[in-house]
Amino acid sequence: MTGNSGDAGTKKEPHPMLRLVDRQRTPEHVGIIMDGNGRWAKARGLVRIEGHKAGIDGVKAAVEAAQDLKLKYLTLYAFSVENWKRPASEVRALFQLLSRYIDQEHKRILDTGIRFRVIGRIADLPKGPRAKLEKLIEETRDAEGMTLTLALSYGGRTEIADACDTIVRRTLAGEREGPVTEAEFARHLYAPDLPDPDLLIRTSGEYRVSNFLLWQIAYSELVILDILWPDFREEHFIEAVLDFQRRERRYGGVSGAAKRKATPGAAR
Repeated sequence: MTGNSGDAGTKKEPHPMLRLVDRQRTPEHVGIIMDGNGRWAKARGLVRIEGHKAGIDGVKAAVEAAQDLKLKYLTLYAFSVENWKRPASEVRALFQLLSRYIDQEHKRILDTGIRFRVIGRIADLPKGPRAKLEKLIEETRDAEGMTLTLALSYGGRTEIADACDTIVRRTLAGEREGPVTEAEFARHLYAPDLPDPDLLIRTSGEYRVSNFLLWQIAYSELVILDILWPDFREEHFIEAVLDFQRRERRYGGVSGAAKRKATPGAAR
């Protein structure tokens, strides 16, 4: 992983910023939009794929930080349905990097009890990387540690459309009837057992959600980091969690103090 944590026989020291985190109020599920690899490479006069290679360090740092924070779920936006529009050479290189990451981290994922998952149109992925992903998913199916989910060939609108398609087909087949409720719809998403993210982190300073978990992030707290993904390290993750802990989540309601002062029809 990062620093000396990957050296054999070397125990990694906890990051000093972890002492600032309220362990009773850590998010259960964090999603991350990993953005900025291309700009990182361009700023250094490198080709785009070098930025993606450097971005692997950000992935490792995020997974390590999530485990140190004892999160239950971490979901990383790795490859969108729109990314298929990129040059074929770049797409091939990206999946080669994915294969390399799985090979390098395979043992650590097993040793640390991570449950590995993938969401998206997995059937669209290249055969080689898909086989490695499916093998790792099966090997960690019963793991009891953090659930690490990669969003691959994923799009929030595509996920919603696929859920609608399933419900329509079941209705036409006579398998269901009546109006569709939010709870029923959610059961037809790619991973209905995953809780909605409490916190969504985006790097590169861009203020948009880029078609990521559109249904699930309705009430997620957003933290925008003005760094490029290859520069993401554990302290950035902890800073985002500390920001999250300073906020009050009301889910459309009002705070305790505001509730006492509110008058009928005043809350929005």
